[in-house]
Amino acid sequence: MRETGCAPFWGGARLRLARSDCAGALLLILIFLFNTVLADTNAEFSFDALEARAKALAERTYQRAESPVPDFLRSKGEPGADIYDTYRKIRFRKDQSIWNDSGLLFKVQMFHLGHYFPYPVELHVVDEGRVEKVPFSTDLFDYGELDFKDKIPADLGFAGFRVHTPFKNPDYYDEVVVFLGASYFRAVGSNQFYGLSARGLAIDTALPAGEEFPDFKAFWLVKPKPDDRSITIYALLDSPGITGAYRFFITPGIETVMDIEARLYPRHTVSKLGIAPLTSMYFYGENSMTRPVDFRPEVHDSDGLSIHTASGEWIWRPIQNKRNLLINVFSLTNPRGFGLLQRDRNFDHYQDLEARYDRRPNVWVTPKGDWGEGHVELIQIPTQDEYNDNVVAFWVPKSAPKPGRLINRSYRLRWYLQDPLIPGGGSVIATRTSEGRAPNTRKFVLDFAGEKLEGLAADAGVEAVIDVGENGHLLEHQVMKNDVTQGWRLVFQVRMDKDRPLELRASLKQDHNFLTETWTYTIVP
Repeated sequence: MRETGCAPFWGGARLRLARSDCAGALLLILIFLFNTVLADTNAEFSFDALEARAKALAERTYQRAESPVPDFLRSKGEPGADIYDTYRKIRFRKDQSIWNDSGLLFKVQMFHLGHYFPYPVELHVVDEGRVEKVPFSTDLFDYGELDFKDKIPADLGFAGFRVHTPFKNPDYYDEVVVFLGASYFRAVGSNQFYGLSARGLAIDTALPAGEEFPDFKAFWLVKPKPDDRSITIYALLDSPGITGAYRFFITPGIETVMDIEARLYPRHTVSKLGIAPLTSMYFYGENSMTRPVDFRPEVHDSDGLSIHTASGEWIWRPIQNKRNLLINVFSLTNPRGFGLLQRDRNFDHYQDLEARYDRRPNVWVTPKGDWGEGHVELIQIPTQDEYNDNVVAFWVPKSAPKPGRLINRSYRLRWYLQDPLIPGGGSVIATRTSEGRAPNTRKFVLDFAGEKLEGLAADAGVEAVIDVGENGHLLEHQVMKNDVTQGWRLVFQVRMDKDRPLELRASLKQDHNFLTETWTYTIVP
């Protein structure tokens, strides 16, 4: 390789560049500078510096290093070996938690690499703007009866981390949020069990070419002050299509709230960009036509998608688990919010003392600023068990992102149980369905509840508004006061006239005033 006049010196090491690489010399220097700034313990950390690193990274070809995880900890281990059980025996030592003896309201524990989590993430602590990398050591973990501690690479790294705080019991640090695997994270409020997850980004989900899963490659944990009840976490995202800088401001409580800002830089044009993605599980429920032989009446983390439009309309879409992939698109401009919810809070409807599906959280996305034109997309993937997430919802901008151009999106995530956002007039609390009395017909029974509905007498003149689209025909319907719940019940039957999906909409009104949200549903032949 012939040296040229553009080869610079930096830190005592000379970069030897071919003449054809001169144009990229400045970019290499910038990347080196950003990497140095964010890793050097003497450097000041800032979100702007992290964004600059993400931008510079987007101008490079995507590269993913090979996993450093030994074969005996990978999902493809020795024949007959139960890698999952082996991996579960590795425990983080609580006395080694970050900020363990500091008296702060937050502690951080790390996850060991292995099994489904073969790619390491860098962890850093930011204290008064100064950055210190958290080094890996096998002394941070308890390997119990496992005899391979000495075979673990000294620089293996971490799979992710979890944050603990005394928000349930003042004398115990409970787990409140976890970042683990790709760009996945999940949280709970003080009276909740872990359920659905969120992601940093969704790319090309449910497209024929296959989904791309971005990774959070590095995190910066800002050391809180003694009285701080919130914690700030920064993350660097990388994938073949997009890089990004993220800031999470997390406040635990009865509702755990996350304020998130994402600054994204596409490497190339992305076919489908999913902002604020939520991922959940729906196996079967009250609207399932078929279900397994199981003592539990329902099994799901979420039972519906709720959307609040800019015009003030509320939309409710019950989730289904069909034989084929089902995708629903709700076109909007500047949505007020959307979320995957678990509205059914009756333990008797689940009967699972271990999973406690009745206490799985809702997650609501509230956009900050104008998000413009686009759509909320709901993807429902067939599943035969409760162990795989099969429901995804996210916001898709109308315009495809352009390479190198900044996409800045901010939003709030709320992890909660009871929903103060439900309109007082009425929300759908149950969707039940069965075969109708004639061929190609379906019967639906919808229960609505809400303060305004409860105050209406049986002769208050409540009417139904039902739309069955061009592929169906409304056969009959009834609206009645539900004397048990004090809400209202809508019963109707439809006939499918064509061998195509049938889109249904229904709501209740009194005179010219709508009393409830809009229920929507897809019948798939």
